Amino acid sequence: MPTSREDVKGLVPLNILVSALLTDMYQITMSYAYWKAGRHNENAVFDLFFRKCPFKGQFAIFAGLSEVIALMNSFTFSPSDIAYLRTVLPHCEEAFFDWLGQLDCRNVRLYALEEGSLCFPRIPLIRVEGPLAVAQLLETPLLNLINYPSLIATNAARLRLAAGADKTLLEFGLRRAQGPDGALSASRYSYIGGFNGTSNVLAGKLIGVDIRGTHAHAFVQSYTSFEQIKDPTLDGKDFVAIVKGYRDRPVCGKGSGSSNDGELAAFTAYAQAFPDGFVALVDTYDTLQSGVPNFLCVALALDDLGHRALGCRLDSGDLSYLSQEVRKMTTEAAKTFNRPFLATTNIVASNDINEESLHYLADQGHAIDTFGIGTNLVTCQAQPALGCVYKLVSIEGVPRIKLSQTTSKITIPGRKAVYRLLGADRVPILDIMLKDGEEPPQPGVPILARHPFVATKRARVTPTQVVRLQEMVWDGQAGGATSDMPTIHEVRATVAKGLKEIRQDTLQRLNPTPYKVSVSEGLHDFLHSLWEKEAPIRELS
Repeated sequence: MPTSREDVKGLVPLNILVSALLTDMYQITMSYAYWKAGRHNENAVFDLFFRKCPFKGQFAIFAGLSEVIALMNSFTFSPSDIAYLRTVLPHCEEAFFDWLGQLDCRNVRLYALEEGSLCFPRIPLIRVEGPLAVAQLLETPLLNLINYPSLIATNAARLRLAAGADKTLLEFGLRRAQGPDGALSASRYSYIGGFNGTSNVLAGKLIGVDIRGTHAHAFVQSYTSFEQIKDPTLDGKDFVAIVKGYRDRPVCGKGSGSSNDGELAAFTAYAQAFPDGFVALVDTYDTLQSGVPNFLCVALALDDLGHRALGCRLDSGDLSYLSQEVRKMTTEAAKTFNRPFLATTNIVASNDINEESLHYLADQGHAIDTFGIGTNLVTCQAQPALGCVYKLVSIEGVPRIKLSQTTSKITIPGRKAVYRLLGADRVPILDIMLKDGEEPPQPGVPILARHPFVATKRARVTPTQVVRLQEMVWDGQAGGATSDMPTIHEVRATVAKGLKEIRQDTLQRLNPTPYKVSVSEGLHDFLHSLWEKEAPIRELS
């Protein structure tokens, strides 16, 4: 369960379930085996990265780092954790549990990309350096804190690209999310990815995200007549009478007297409660014959009293057709009653919207200003997991490699420095990894960039600018976090900046251009020599 608003500053994780015990059992058993062998304090380096971009695209958004730092700051096994572990590992020596109870991250260092950065396959999002057993214990919680946030932020960024920069996007997924934490994370990281707000009230309190909400069909259905409105007034005037006065006039070229009375009463009651925040859900009975005319009656009545209706919401039907018809009706009413604001009233649409439907609407044409997106955002139905992995790349200064018959699963060994090479107008050309100790790339100086595994894929690049991607974000021996955690608004700005700077063909929906991730000549040669050394020689007969 979440704790308090102050927790988002990075002192402790937002969710108290995030702790040292939030791990897989094999992390504990490996730690015991390391401890038993006397290897638990050997210096290890692990890389956290992903192998393939999500959603059939060519980019991802790195998110979750603030929570990682919070975990590092609070990482410890409580007495009750130790007592529980004794019950599941009864054969382990008592001294192991004493050691486990004293663990923290004071001897660990983390290097990471800036949260909100565009990121690409194989590039270490986080590098963990520290005692082998502690670094091993960090694997599962770090993956948990990076995988879903990065996936949600990427999904949100793709939805933003599909909708367009001028549209308002609202996260409506609380009721469909995978539990309370999934819902809260979705609100947080969809905002980072480019959404404008959420329906999740708890997210507003804990994270500071803008919250939005109107009413449901149940509110409309609960009214059958104006008799259920006990007080007809608003601002001392008979608001119900003003609304009824418009009902019998030609609204949008037709009388609204045939519309559903209960719906009009519901809209009137809601407008009394929120005269300056009135948004009507117009599809309970019939969108064009009842819902929109009733909305216009109430909007006109509000304007008579000096208030301004905000808009109407569509939650079913052909959103392309209906939104354009609604715009025609509001524009006609604006002319008929000389109320210009009606021509630009906000049209909100929900109804199981996903990335494909946003592209479809754009192709067909629509008049929607705001999209409420729930299930397909928070559950990431197009791809439910990102697939970040956490691999050992060095032990006691000796680079290590994991081999596989699947080339993409071969790790790039050793401690590495990572740079982004920029061309003209700060457009990124590629990311390149260098072997520890190699001279960093320099602006104006050519460097040979090679594909890690395909010898013929190589290019000589002369960058105009060089950006070091990994910076130290946690130094346990120096007191912990190396700087203040950015706010979610600052991380959101980082995402927007990265999407603006990257080549647009990398972001495009169809056949996006892969972004190049390379290694230096030195790292390439070292990788292949270690590969050859570690791979067994087959014997044929």
